[in-house]
Amino acid sequence: MSLTELILQTILFFLTFWLGCYLIARDPGRLQLWLAGLGMLAFAVGVAITLLGQFAPSARLALTLYRLQRLFVVLPALFWLAAMVWLVPNRAAWYERYGRQQFLLGASLVCIFAYGIAIGFIIIPNNQTMPLWLAMIIGLDLFFFGLVITQLDASDKGEAWLSHFLRALDYSFFTALIFGGQVILVMVIWIGLNFPLVALLISCVAAAVLIQTFADPVQGLIDQIAFINAPALRQARAVQRAEDSAAQRLDASRNPLELPVQEFERLTRRALSQMGDLPKLASSSLTRLPLITQRLGQNGRGDGTLARAAELKTVLTESIIKLHPRDEAAFGTTDAWRHYNALYFPYVVGLRPYSRRAFHDEKYEEVLDWFRSQIPERTLYNWQTAAARLVARDLREMSQRERP
Repeated sequence: MSLTELILQTILFFLTFWLGCYLIARDPGRLQLWLAGLGMLAFAVGVAITLLGQFAPSARLALTLYRLQRLFVVLPALFWLAAMVWLVPNRAAWYERYGRQQFLLGASLVCIFAYGIAIGFIIIPNNQTMPLWLAMIIGLDLFFFGLVITQLDASDKGEAWLSHFLRALDYSFFTALIFGGQVILVMVIWIGLNFPLVALLISCVAAAVLIQTFADPVQGLIDQIAFINAPALRQARAVQRAEDSAAQRLDASRNPLELPVQEFERLTRRALSQMGDLPKLASSSLTRLPLITQRLGQNGRGDGTLARAAELKTVLTESIIKLHPRDEAAFGTTDAWRHYNALYFPYVVGLRPYSRRAFHDEKYEEVLDWFRSQIPERTLYNWQTAAARLVARDLREMSQRERP
């Protein structure tokens, strides 16, 4: 193998491994991103095994790596098939939300990916290693697939994605270049290409990607150790990281009041589900509502990203409380209570009625029993969607009154 081929395969490994980590790090709580990310990571491992197999010091190790390579070429297809079950659950809904071009783009990528895997099954059995050109085609196909997943995830959340994506890519690329480049220089100037140095090159690139992609949790862990006696400083640094991350995802050019009613309702529904997580809520376009700006000015608070998220949470809470029936009771089970119950207890109080592992205050035992025994989970979801429309209408009306 020439040095040029080594560099090309290393770049391919970097791109697929980084994008797999990036998809998972975007929102570790979403199974769909895990499936897409694991598909990328599986192919990246396949590329690394292919690269190592060409420098294996023994025939036995080369044969083992060859068998593993075939396995990790198949795995991405399984993960991406599972991800596609989420991507196209309803063609009509997809078509309405993303339009004809997005739908055709997603469908075309599915076909290209399936075709690339099919070609791989035909060619690979006749070769000891996966051809570089085939690896590049499948890898680029996976990379573009990852771009679509990223864009759709951001669109679903009402976030900007390009600046956050490019920043994460740049940081990881230059970090990998600094450490991996030193290994390549040692190969070129001194020792040459061999199995230990190729393994070191791959591990350096992987470590650089992991450190940069998961920088926030890594820095949080380090802060817990470094500032063990300074909790205020740890909190300040955590807030700063959250502000920075939310600012990159926030689409400040998007005016929520100019959105179609259905899109505004969808963003409101998502914002309600994020009330318990201010960093996630901070990336919502609803933080740019004139109502939020006006209230921050009245309260004399700073106009920061998290400050806007906190104010939006307060406004959402107030809108939910407006759904309370004209009754002095704190809890009721008649039809008049359904919208209030569906939003207040899960999102304001923080109850998770269908989770057996969640800890709840004993004073909400009656509420939990009612949810679990009388309200199916799907029914609660439908009630929340209907109630979110009422909250969205309230937000829109209040913001239009405050609109300059």
